[in-house]
Amino acid sequence: MKRPIPAVATIVVLVAVAAMIALGVWQLQRRHEKLAALDRYAANLHQPPIAWPRFGTGDDALFRKSSAYCLRPLQFSREAGRGADGTRGWRQIVTCATGAEGPGLTVQLGVAASPTGQPAWTGGEVTGWISHAPDHRALIAGLFDHGPKPLMLVATTPIAGLAANPAPDLSSVPNNHLAYAVQWFIFAALALIIYGLALRRRSRGSISQEP
Repeated sequence: MKRPIPAVATIVVLVAVAAMIALGVWQLQRRHEKLAALDRYAANLHQPPIAWPRFGTGDDALFRKSSAYCLRPLQFSREAGRGADGTRGWRQIVTCATGAEGPGLTVQLGVAASPTGQPAWTGGEVTGWISHAPDHRALIAGLFDHGPKPLMLVATTPIAGLAANPAPDLSSVPNNHLAYAVQWFIFAALALIIYGLALRRRSRGSISQEP
C-alpha cells in the first residue's frame, strides 16, 4: 500500500518555504529603499553645509557637510581603516561632550599608522562630513534593529600627526539586497526539491515492500 504524505512534515516544509519566499520579497523591497537612499546620498554631496544634528535624523543626513564644536574629549578609540591615499591605518575616533544644548558628538580625527598612542587633542571646532559611527552590534541584532544609527563627523582636515581621512564614497554603502533575495528564493526552491525527492524515495520504498 502506498504511504500517505506525512502531514506534519509537509506543513513544516511549506511554512519554511513560505518564510524564505517572504524574506526574499522583503529583501527586494529593501533594495528599492536602498536605491532611493543612495540617490539622496548622492544629492547630499552637493548640498550646502548643515549644523550638526542636535537629535537623531536617521540616515537622511549622511554625506552632508557639517561642523560641530567638541567642548571636551570624553573617550578615544581606534578602528581599522584607510586614509585618503588608501594606506591602511587606524582611524582615530573620539566622543565629545557638547554641553547642555545637545547630545554627545563622535568625531573621526584622522588616520594613524600605529594602533598605539592617543592623539593630543583637547577639542574645538571640527568641520567635515557626516557618516555612520562604528557599529559593534551583533549581526543578528543589526538585521532586526531598524532604528537610527549613531552619526559621526569625519574631519576634513586631520589634527596634527594624523593622515587625512578619506573623502565621502557612496560605494562604501552596501547594497546586497538583490543577492540576498536570490539566495532566499534559491533556498526555498531547494527545500521543495529536496522534500519532493524525499517523498518520491519514500513512495518507492513503500511500493518495493509490497508482497
